Amino acid sequence: MSAENALEYDVIVVGGGPAGSTTAALVAMQGHNVLLLEKEQFPRYQIGESLLPSTVHGICQLLGVSEELREAGFMPKRGGTFRWGSNPEPWTFSFSISSKFSTEASTAYQVERMKFDQILLDNARRKGVEVRERTSVTDVVEDDGRVCGVHFTDADGVRHTARSRYLVDASGHKSRIHQRVGGKRLYSEFFRNIALFGYYTGGKRLPAPNQGNILAAAFDSGWFWYIPLTDELTSVGAVVRQAELERVQGDREKALSKLIDECPLIAEYLADAQRVTDGPYGEIRIRKDYSYSKEAFWRPGMVLTGDAACFIDPVFSSGVHLATYSAMMAARSINTSLRDQTQETAAFEEYEARYRKEYALFHDFLVAFYDMHQHEDSYFWNAKKVTNNTASELESFVELVGGGASNEGALVDAGSYLTERASAFEELSQIVQRPVHVEGEDRNLLQASLARSVVKAGARIQVQAVIGENADEQTPVRPGGLIPSLDGMHWTWPAA
Repeated sequence: MSAENALEYDVIVVGGGPAGSTTAALVAMQGHNVLLLEKEQFPRYQIGESLLPSTVHGICQLLGVSEELREAGFMPKRGGTFRWGSNPEPWTFSFSISSKFSTEASTAYQVERMKFDQILLDNARRKGVEVRERTSVTDVVEDDGRVCGVHFTDADGVRHTARSRYLVDASGHKSRIHQRVGGKRLYSEFFRNIALFGYYTGGKRLPAPNQGNILAAAFDSGWFWYIPLTDELTSVGAVVRQAELERVQGDREKALSKLIDECPLIAEYLADAQRVTDGPYGEIRIRKDYSYSKEAFWRPGMVLTGDAACFIDPVFSSGVHLATYSAMMAARSINTSLRDQTQETAAFEEYEARYRKEYALFHDFLVAFYDMHQHEDSYFWNAKKVTNNTASELESFVELVGGGASNEGALVDAGSYLTERASAFEELSQIVQRPVHVEGEDRNLLQASLARSVVKAGARIQVQAVIGENADEQTPVRPGGLIPSLDGMHWTWPAA
């Protein structure tokens, strides 16, 4: 069918997940006209997620959905529990170790993404965003080298053109338009993983007060996640290297059962459990968890957020954090540029630099964790080689993190990368490898510089959410960079 006359908006967002709904809401809250296009009908299935405090008590409070999250009945969690490294017993870290995560802010949630994503999308509607579901974006519109809109097809098959001053691609790892931002996706040479996962009822829980924690357990072929989504429902997934692909093909039920048998801790927790076999959780699914990063995160008129820009191994539950963090940074850049387009380049360079930095922090934390595993016949030994040589694999790994536009020396030169991070890796390893004297005792990971750097940005967002303004960040994170405005919704130049 023929297209209708072009629609006009300040901003168009493609994708209704956490990155898209957060960006759209934060821009609409500044009075701008926003259209959000989502190809599916919500609620829709999405793999379950273990959230971090900065998302729950920072971004979600800024969005105004904190009360809805409390009323949704999501499983509270106080930290994470790991069977990882050389310790034979599981060990735990707690968010409350940090003074910045005191009282209620020391917890997060395990969420069913169907419910969580619906809350964020409905909130975007309430904030004034025009949401169109069952709508497929087919291409972008360009004018003189600048992106200025999209072509899309609605649920009735009618083609439309919508124009805007800015386009946000928040459509995830399956994005059809990310390539319209220059450069390619750079993939990790090491973290090309395959995840095989399903859902169970009746699984065992960790002893109180850690019954809501995510449990991550390493075994020779990879690692398992064990996420208690409710008192009864548990998400269970095995992450194995690409070379193990043949093991997860064919009969998925048998493949997952065999992997569970190889990991005694997970087998113990599922001993009396039953796999869910119907409804949205009834399928055993496979996902490629390939870590990647785009060479560029923006171009004039268009910006990539969340997984459309980059993805990192899910062991630290960073998916929704990076999605909503990037959404907030992108919203600041859009709000700044809509107010004063002469600030566009500075604003979006600030966005890309900060998102790359946050991605790099989780990347380094990930490498340090994988480096702890000592068994030479294990999956992790291949990743351990990252810190032991400067072969081409490491150089591509560093390129993955730094990206073409980062201009971060330590992320461009492999030797500098090793020198700068070796001591930080060892520091974290010593904390984790300490013998477990009391079952369930907390590890103070924040004694490690890597862990402190990971929580720093999130803690600043939580402070802003609590006091309603930026009172914490007055110094740029890079030479010549910008800082958040007092309202936290724009960028501004720091005082001389």
